[in-house]
Amino acid sequence: MSDTTLKTPLKVAILGAKGYPYVYGGYDTLVKELGERLVKRGVEVRVYCHRALFPKKPPMVNGIKLFYTPAIETKSLTQLSHSFISMMHACLSDVDVIFVVNSGNGPYGLISKIFRKPTAINVDGLEWLRPKWRGLGSRYFKFASRLATKFYDRIVTDSDEMQRIYQEMFKADSTVIAYGANPANHSNPELLKKWNLKPNEYYLIVGRLVQDNNADLILGGFQKSSTDKKLVIVGDVPFEDEFANKLKNIKDERVLFTGYVKDTEELKSLYNLSYAYFHGHEYGGTNPAMLKALGYGCAILALDTVFNREMLQDGKHGIFFQKDFDAVKDCIHKVEQLPEKMETLRNTARSGLTARYNWDNVTEAYLQLFLELKKS
Repeated sequence: MSDTTLKTPLKVAILGAKGYPYVYGGYDTLVKELGERLVKRGVEVRVYCHRALFPKKPPMVNGIKLFYTPAIETKSLTQLSHSFISMMHACLSDVDVIFVVNSGNGPYGLISKIFRKPTAINVDGLEWLRPKWRGLGSRYFKFASRLATKFYDRIVTDSDEMQRIYQEMFKADSTVIAYGANPANHSNPELLKKWNLKPNEYYLIVGRLVQDNNADLILGGFQKSSTDKKLVIVGDVPFEDEFANKLKNIKDERVLFTGYVKDTEELKSLYNLSYAYFHGHEYGGTNPAMLKALGYGCAILALDTVFNREMLQDGKHGIFFQKDFDAVKDCIHKVEQLPEKMETLRNTARSGLTARYNWDNVTEAYLQLFLELKKS
């Protein structure tokens, strides 16, 4: 896919994530990778940042204009209030297109409609099914996702399966644009000494310690196994949480919680030198942690979901397990009898990053979308 050269100015506002260059989750990664590439193609990019997360507030970083908007600082209202204020500011500005992430921001498309600002929204996963949003939260996300399909000019889904679900549930068409990956062919075994680890002697989990990522399922199955390898769990939650605390209080000398690993080289080495990477994410579409696992050359063991099957090409680039402790245990015992199979998966993992997971191609797809919106 060739890069588009802009003949006329294009101003794009991005909101709904934590900001730039803050990188904590998938949306923040999207903002960073997409924003930086759009700037190089001549787009004026404005990113709305969550004011409380940025002690220093430079007006511009790497050519991206930054706006620091406030929020009501409570667990349930922080993101929504920040997006509301950001949307109002963007609609009152001279931007050509507003790009929003997170289906929870669905109702705010009404604001952009009133101001006649062209908009697109990346709706991500099935938020209403996530255990943390039981009850009112679940109903809100389903309601917000439906409104997103009514108010925004274009809906972006990140996988074919998510596109199908939005068509079936909401009778809404969407454009599929996946997340990208940054593959790497090298790692440093010396960096593992920080945790007293050895290459190929541990399994790896990377992700937030929330219920829908199923670290408890994998950990429970691992504890039932007889493996002498370790289980390394990278990640945490940025708030006090009963589920995360219960996991971290488990006593097993084979289990290691690292917390967040912010050093890119350390994280890359943890991925690349693992015996296998466990992926328990259940409700998303294209998952950034899975893309890292492919790009860093991991043998992948994944929960059997339609989204994970799509990403791993129905088993070409991974092995699936069911949502059951014994299934995890049996999977561990099985793969430890298949070292040649695991080595093959590691050697071929990067070939699973098809053109749709290339950040330059992702950027080109978004740029075409924004140009179409500007003309509409």
